[in-house]
Amino acid sequence: MPSSSGTELSFDSGGLPVDATIVNPLGESIWDQWVGSHPGATIFHTSAWARVLVDTYRHQPLYLRLCVEGEALALVPMMEVRSMLTRTRGICLPFSDYCAPLLLNDFGAGLVVKKLRQLARERSWSYFEVRDDSLLPKDAPISESYWGHTLDLTGGSAATSANFSSSARRALRKAERSGLTATVRTDSAAIAQFYRLHVGTRRKHGVPPQPRAFFANIQKQIIGAGLGFIIVVEKAGCVLAAAMFFQFGGHAIYKFGASDERWQEFRPNNLAMAAAIDHLGRTSAEVLHFGRTDKSNEGLRHFKLSWGAREHEISYGKFGISVDNWLPARTRRPTLHNRFFRALPTPLNRLAGVLLYPHLD
Repeated sequence: MPSSSGTELSFDSGGLPVDATIVNPLGESIWDQWVGSHPGATIFHTSAWARVLVDTYRHQPLYLRLCVEGEALALVPMMEVRSMLTRTRGICLPFSDYCAPLLLNDFGAGLVVKKLRQLARERSWSYFEVRDDSLLPKDAPISESYWGHTLDLTGGSAATSANFSSSARRALRKAERSGLTATVRTDSAAIAQFYRLHVGTRRKHGVPPQPRAFFANIQKQIIGAGLGFIIVVEKAGCVLAAAMFFQFGGHAIYKFGASDERWQEFRPNNLAMAAAIDHLGRTSAEVLHFGRTDKSNEGLRHFKLSWGAREHEISYGKFGISVDNWLPARTRRPTLHNRFFRALPTPLNRLAGVLLYPHLD
């Protein structure tokens, strides 16, 4: 992937000269220093996550640093997704549940949007999308909305577990009585165990699994680099469930969970989450983000709330270049494809993931 570091564009807004530099985070170590100094930075803002996306899907990173009179204004990680099937667009960021531009100044939002509009026209994007609502004007429509949940870890393990719901406590007691064990893992064998469960779980939900290469790159760039771990739940040597977590600074993220549905009565997913919360409480993590939840998925929503998490909305903003404005939400797509992918044999389901995900985000 060619480096775009050093490309500079200038424009003027309200008398303030704004310099925007396109940085390739894969070749510029300074990017991680910049984002590491921002309290809102997560693993999704880092070069490690950029490398996962580039190595797996070949998207082009166009990460922006905006400055006003030499002072940093904003850091905006952006990937260009080029596809003849789903159009060329800019996303902040693909396969990331939420990813807010890191604003360093109260008046930065409007200037960031102006720069993104300029970049989008130059790159012939059909639209750009930001997986957060910090750039949206108050009257702008949101393109997608999900539930988000966060758990405060600063009080310590005892204080955190005291806020577990009664249903979560019952599930944990059942898991423990059933002889389940949970282990924190970072080895490649854990990735293989997770992926086997992931394939089955995705098929159950009627969607193809992400390519195996995606998780191999996660192992290499994130888990193997000390920026994440996997909780593996077993019973008598049989793997029942696994959950994947990322961590950068004080922010931890529950990214993926998978399990063997034949053993759900033993509550392995509950034990996996409790083990992760306990482990994170012993590290520098200050908050656990549970990712996004479809508003129609009440079961997953209540599972996340049962740990004492605070609920909020995750709203995406999508700016259409042809209409030069923020785009409203689209009607939900029909779910006929879910039945199709549930019916596909596992090898074909995996092949579908390899073929389709480079065009999706």
